[in-house]
Amino acid sequence: MLQYPNINPVALEVGPLVVHWYGITYLFAFMAGWWLAKHRASKAGSGWTADEIGDAVFYIVLGVIVGGKLGSLLFYQTDLLFSEPLKALNPFSQYGWRGMSFHGGFLGVLAAFWLYARNTHRSFFQVADFFAPMFPLGMGAGRIGNFINGELYGRVTDVPWGMVFPHAGVEPRHPNQIYQFIGEGIILFLIVWLFSSRRRPRMAVSGVFVLSYGIYRFIIEFVRQPDADLGFIAFNWLTMGQLLSLPMILVGGGLLFFAYRNKKA
Repeated sequence: MLQYPNINPVALEVGPLVVHWYGITYLFAFMAGWWLAKHRASKAGSGWTADEIGDAVFYIVLGVIVGGKLGSLLFYQTDLLFSEPLKALNPFSQYGWRGMSFHGGFLGVLAAFWLYARNTHRSFFQVADFFAPMFPLGMGAGRIGNFINGELYGRVTDVPWGMVFPHAGVEPRHPNQIYQFIGEGIILFLIVWLFSSRRRPRMAVSGVFVLSYGIYRFIIEFVRQPDADLGFIAFNWLTMGQLLSLPMILVGGGLLFFAYRNKKA
C-alpha cells in the first residue's frame, strides 16, 4: 500500500498571484503541442507552415478551456448549473468553474477546428488530422495535474500499488490518474503519432485517435471512482465517462471505415 505524497497544489504564491500546478501542466501541454506541430509543419509535403501553427493553437487553446469548463458543468455539475447559473458561469468563481471535462474540451476543440478551417479555407479533417497526434500530450499532462490535486482517484483496491488519497477515506485506491497518464498521455500518443508518420487517407488519423481514446476511456472507467454527484448512470456499473465514450467509439470506427473506403489523401 502506498501513501499519497500530499503535494501542495499551489506552485507559486506571490501576494494576490496564485499559480497552481494544474495550470502549469496545461501550459506545458500547450507548449509541447505547439513545438511538435511546428516540427510536423517543417517537414516537406506537410501542407503547413510554421507561421500557421500559432494561429491554430490560439483557436485550440480557447476550445479546450471553454469547452472543458462548459462540459464539466453540463455533464457533471448539472444541478449547480440550473440551481445557481450565475455562480456556475462566473469565470472568477472557483466553486462554479472547478474541474475540466475531457469530452467537453473535445467538443470545444472540434468547434475550434471548424472555425479555423473555415477561416483558412481548409477542410475540417485537414486540420483535425494534422493536430490529432498532439492531443495525447495535453491529456497526459492534465492527469498529472489531477494527481497533484489528489482528485479523480480510482476505486478501492487491494493491489500492492493501491494508494491512500486524502479526503477519500483510509482504504487504498487505484492511482487512476497515473493509469490515465500512461494510457492517454504516453501509449495513445505513440499510437497516433506513429500511425500519422506515414501518409494516410483523409480522416484516418482522426479516426484512430477518437476510436483509441473512446475504447481506452470506456475500459479505464471500471477502476476510476464514479463522480460523487452522479454515481452510476445505469446497470449499477455504467458511468458518465463510459456513456460519453460510446459515441466516440462509434464515430472513430466510422471515420476509419469511410477513410479507407474513399482513400482520399
